[in-house]
Amino acid sequence: MGAGKTTVGQRCAELLGRAFLDTDELIEANTRMGVADIFAEHGEQQVRVLERDAVHDACTSPTPLVIACGGGAVVDPENREQLRAHGVVVWLRASPEALGSRVGEAAGDARPLLAGGASPTATLARLSAQRRPSYDAAAHVQVDTEGRTVDEVADAVVEEFRAWNG
Repeated sequence: MGAGKTTVGQRCAELLGRAFLDTDELIEANTRMGVADIFAEHGEQQVRVLERDAVHDACTSPTPLVIACGGGAVVDPENREQLRAHGVVVWLRASPEALGSRVGEAAGDARPLLAGGASPTATLARLSAQRRPSYDAAAHVQVDTEGRTVDEVADAVVEEFRAWNG
């Protein structure tokens, strides 16, 4: 959360001349419910099931895409395998403090994992520690986003992508 997956992903898609797909938006289109509403009504486990379907659909698209996945998508080994097999996985990195600053103190309404009283920075630090092994296992490359503009991050991502695709 707050790393810039959607914003940077959209910019990368423009630079690469590809379509952009956000798996959260695909879930919302398929269910006609917001992800936050699915969390509230059906729980995180249901979101993860829907997310697995969205990742599969995105990865098997006949059209090359730039895909932004929810922050928890790569915790699922099946998602990691799908993503790595079908493209270059880029981990947009930032400290919990930077992420907390980006998502803001009122993020709980739109970001269910931040609801519950703890500060966004504390929650993001906990999630970061929990997810780090999965992110390390998923990512082909890591791009630091701190102190960089969206364009600078997108340029770095595209450069890494092109290096992987020779």
